[in-house]
Amino acid sequence: MDNLRFIRETMERASSFTAVPGWGGVLVGITALIAAVLATRVRDEHEWMYVWACELPLALVIGGWTMKRKANAAQLKLLSPPARKFTLSLTPPLIAGALLSVALARVGAYDVLPGMWLLLYGTGVVTGGAFSVKVVPVMGICFMVLGVLALFLPITWGNLLMAAGFGLVHIVFGIIIARRHGG
Repeated sequence: MDNLRFIRETMERASSFTAVPGWGGVLVGITALIAAVLATRVRDEHEWMYVWACELPLALVIGGWTMKRKANAAQLKLLSPPARKFTLSLTPPLIAGALLSVALARVGAYDVLPGMWLLLYGTGVVTGGAFSVKVVPVMGICFMVLGVLALFLPITWGNLLMAAGFGLVHIVFGIIIARRHGG
């Protein structure tokens, strides 16, 4: 029995986290596109940041809820070793992005935010994706490329690049994940 437990635990640790929600990613992408449209309609930088700051918890709730649904449907544990590794790899760049956002907003450096958000989110997706299905790190690289562009293109491109990343990249890769790896 100890040998079987060891084998099962070893297989769990070596497996991939497959509960990344494809349709959840599509829904997050749609809400991000709505946020991008709303953000283009505000002229004040504080309000622009507020629009995107409201999108973040919405995206986290959608992602968490759809991940739980997908895991339950596949009879996977959300606290399995691959899931913990995924979460522990994704979370630090997101926390760094939140803290840096506050610090940069305090000094009025709003023009850096789109690039930083895309780059740090992409970093988290790449590192978390190392413990997931192969398409997830590719998605993260797409976010990172858009983040680099946002850092070096004029600020007027920031919102468009955020729409492309948080909107279209989530939708495209969400469909790919849903079709290849279930919901």
